[in-house]
Amino acid sequence: MNGTKTISNSPAARMPAAGKRVILSMGGKGGVGKTSVITGLAEWFQENSIPVKLLDLDTENKARGSLTHFFGGRVPKVNIHTPAGLDAFVDELTDGPPVILADMGAGAGQVTYDWFDKMYSNVAEAGIAFTSVGVITSDPASVESVLAWASRLRDRTAYLIVENSVAEHTDFRYWRETHQALLFQQKYSPAVVRMDFRLPVLENATRNHGVTLGAVAARLAAAPELQRASLVMRAQSYRRRMFAEFDKVQELLLP
Repeated sequence: MNGTKTISNSPAARMPAAGKRVILSMGGKGGVGKTSVITGLAEWFQENSIPVKLLDLDTENKARGSLTHFFGGRVPKVNIHTPAGLDAFVDELTDGPPVILADMGAGAGQVTYDWFDKMYSNVAEAGIAFTSVGVITSDPASVESVLAWASRLRDRTAYLIVENSVAEHTDFRYWRETHQALLFQQKYSPAVVRMDFRLPVLENATRNHGVTLGAVAARLAAAPELQRASLVMRAQSYRRRMFAEFDKVQELLLP
């Protein structure tokens, strides 16, 4: 991270200075790869020796594929659909590392909007800033989900869009050309990064076994299918390119 210059006209440069940053996935559409992105971000922070607190707010994803599944006891599961859970979330915001990485559930939209409406001014005064991560695919519903969240969160957060290639040749035309999507881009100037298409044999195995790309790349995965040299090298390549994308937008990821 040393020696990297901050881009003065970036979206983060227009946000208030913050002492802590909360990075949350915009829930909405399920199955677009949100947890894969958040898991990758967690490993990016670890790779750069930046303290980060992980929170699993996805109450619908109870087993395989959840953030808790990948990182075990390091990730508390918080049910923000209850008053006690919301209070616990606020308590998590004020303690510990300067960065919080929160994986939201697909059904978390309304409760998140209500929380921002009621609590944003207080947490902003406490020096907490937000980055919302929207993961889009060729499916128009993934874009509509991001636009729906942005219509409620407005300029109270910075936006990072991840173009996730869930197929070998993914068409992002809906995101890049439709009127509403272009209006969102013009108004909020989201940063955009890209996540490569991953072979299903690797993606499915890591999800089933709760193993991160880093563990596969370092040959630490216990599952025999994840010890194959070809998959180890692919994991190393995916991870390196994903980290390079996150490096480009680090101003949206740090306090």
